[in-house]
Amino acid sequence: MEFSALETELDSRGADAFVHVGDRFDDDLGYLTRFSGPDRDYAFVYDGEAVLCAPRLFEEQAEQEFSGTVVSAAEQEATAAGERAAELVSGTVLVPQGIPHDAAVWLERAGCELESTDVVSRMRVRKTEAEIDRLRTVQEAAQVGMARAETVLAAAGAEGDSLTWDGGALTTERLRREANAAMAREGVDPAGNTVIGAGETCADLHFTGDLPIERGETVLLDLSPRGPEGYYGDLSRTFVVDSEGGWERRAYIAAERAQDAAFEALSEGAGTVASTVHEETAAEVGAYGFRPDGSPGFIHSTGHGVGMSLHEAPSLRADDELEAGTVLTIEPGVYDPDEGGVRIEDLVVVREEGFENLTDYPRSLVPRKR
Repeated sequence: MEFSALETELDSRGADAFVHVGDRFDDDLGYLTRFSGPDRDYAFVYDGEAVLCAPRLFEEQAEQEFSGTVVSAAEQEATAAGERAAELVSGTVLVPQGIPHDAAVWLERAGCELESTDVVSRMRVRKTEAEIDRLRTVQEAAQVGMARAETVLAAAGAEGDSLTWDGGALTTERLRREANAAMAREGVDPAGNTVIGAGETCADLHFTGDLPIERGETVLLDLSPRGPEGYYGDLSRTFVVDSEGGWERRAYIAAERAQDAAFEALSEGAGTVASTVHEETAAEVGAYGFRPDGSPGFIHSTGHGVGMSLHEAPSLRADDELEAGTVLTIEPGVYDPDEGGVRIEDLVVVREEGFENLTDYPRSLVPRKR
């Protein structure tokens, strides 16, 4: 792990150290330490040297996973991680806004002056090539899950308007299980993030219910698995079995063209203003007769950062310039609670010149066997 950005932040702020305390569910700590457990709090300290205050009995694991110095967080089980960190620092200490209250109290009791910083969030925006490789691998696994789900849809039969598959009704839950199983076989965790809607529920961006799938309605699949090293993939496609070419076809074409407009806006690479990408995308949705900024129409941002969190900086609604190495979703959509929803989502990397698409999955409204 490279800590030059922390060094620069300390120098520019005239601070003596950086401290953060949390557990394995804290993505900032995971990013800084690559330490994967346990649920108990541990501390990261940087004062020119990176130190992990490992939970008691987990020192050996920490030494295997962390690239810096490992010390025991507690001589006794009752010693708090924040208390142990306070023993290692003095002077002005930079902390993230979300540091636990008790850790802040221990630092202040030790005589430290605390100042807030968002340096870790800024560090996480620009991915290294090693991080991009991890993201690419997870995205490939997401594509395997999508291929399985699309193949099931392509093979579905029908009883009246309802789709059938493998001896029973095809439902959103059965399709979710097939996609999740395929991703799990690739070594990634679906992480409870597989969202599959059908018909009107496609307009619900987080639908996880169990409904029968019918002919002629949109089926929106959003797969966001997490890899063993903590990085996410993010992939969405929309299909219709036996489309009649009405609302769903027009919405799909709008989403395709909108994604192409986003790619065109990103073609200049680093330095592109994030909000410009969203504005070009939304304008294309509007050109096809859908609202570019609300329901029914395009109801969310064109994209967001992806890394060790599924949603992280930057947002494509922001007025910031995109940096090389930023990994983003490009996911235009059209939604109508009375009709359904369409979304097409790829994962891309901003490069110094242009961008790289980490997604290699076809766009097709009609499901095919993959």
